[in-house]
Amino acid sequence: MTTTGAPVREATAPDLTGVLDDDARELAGYVAAGEETLAGLPPKAARDGPQRQAADRIHAACRAARHAFLARHVDAVYDLLTDGRTRYPRLPALVRAAAERFPGLVPSAAQMDAERRHLQAEKEGREIDQGIFCAAVLRSATAGRHLIDAMLMPTPRALGLLADFRRTGVAELDTVLVERRGPAAEVTFRNAHCLNAEDTGLIADLETAVDLALLDDQVRVGVLRGGEVDHPRYRGRRVFSAGINLKDLRNGAIPLLEFLLGRELGYLNKMCRGLLVDAAAGPWSDRTVAKPWIGAVDSFAIGGGMQLLLVLDRVIAERDAYVSLPAAEEGIVPGLGNLRLTRLTGARLARQMVLGGRSIPVASAEGRLICDEVVEPQDMPDAIDRAVRELGAPAVAANRRMLVLAEEPLDVFREYLAEFAYAQVRRAYSDDVLAKVERRWQRSGAR
Repeated sequence: MTTTGAPVREATAPDLTGVLDDDARELAGYVAAGEETLAGLPPKAARDGPQRQAADRIHAACRAARHAFLARHVDAVYDLLTDGRTRYPRLPALVRAAAERFPGLVPSAAQMDAERRHLQAEKEGREIDQGIFCAAVLRSATAGRHLIDAMLMPTPRALGLLADFRRTGVAELDTVLVERRGPAAEVTFRNAHCLNAEDTGLIADLETAVDLALLDDQVRVGVLRGGEVDHPRYRGRRVFSAGINLKDLRNGAIPLLEFLLGRELGYLNKMCRGLLVDAAAGPWSDRTVAKPWIGAVDSFAIGGGMQLLLVLDRVIAERDAYVSLPAAEEGIVPGLGNLRLTRLTGARLARQMVLGGRSIPVASAEGRLICDEVVEPQDMPDAIDRAVRELGAPAVAANRRMLVLAEEPLDVFREYLAEFAYAQVRRAYSDDVLAKVERRWQRSGAR
């Protein structure tokens, strides 16, 4: 192959036979040849048109080979990486193990370290290769269910904080405060500098907070609320969430594994299905700890903030608040919003919100489909207390578990997430999304 715009000689696609070790060697050699040619090109930001096209062809060919390999071998690969599904590595650890055991299947640690040094628009897009692997694992009923179980287990960080939280009833994390008040664990977002937008720090802290609330026997109900923010327009006011931090997306700091998939398989799924505490137990009710969750929406819940409302059991909003899923404007997929929103709003309103960017005042008739109760700002604390008393009743946990089983069967969740894993990461590297986040960055005057 050349790097000067001359015709590129395409390598022959790997000849897969169906024998795992043989096919793994074929894939590794094929990808290594592509990487050698890619290394002869300038960095992505410095490539001219023909060089960009050559790089795109190399990536496309290697990705087609990965798809073909995983179509034959995903279950065998997953079993090797998890010792026959006797171990439960979380998603980042699983992908790291895949990089070591099957060179070329997913990016190496060194390749991902190099990617992290670049803006989103200047990366090779190696997370797309991770997305191919994650999607294939989730498409498999055997491997996908096991991975979902692994991500429903308590995080080591939460287990390390649990004894102190049980003793004091308080956990101060970087972007989240967890306080036990009576039977409730109140989780307050404190990402004040960015309107409680979601970044990797907040995602990790929220999963820790959810784990603590579910593991503490004194807690019967969880409450989510945004804290006060620093933005000039809202300074001193509570804000629920501004959704994904688009500045971080532009700067290449919204990772697929820890953020885009981690939030869906992690704290959001734990709130929905419960925390997996005994993988060997039989019935799901014996394997998990699940509790009802309340959301208190001040000011607005945008994007990921609104997606969060879709897994809650009670949503209380102040009268002037609004909700929106600005997927059309941002150009990315709104998490599991496309799966869950129609259950509340019906198909027409869901399409207006997801495809058209329609914003919904909570006090409107449409807003009442999403929020259970609309109150004056000063009445929010009393409304939260009432909801805690009602949802803390003994029969609530059992009934909400049955509702989840009926509304979102595990395989529906798994199959949706398999498509999301690939679709979302491709959107995150698409030209239109990169252009949109750059325009926002320029308009903000940030550098």
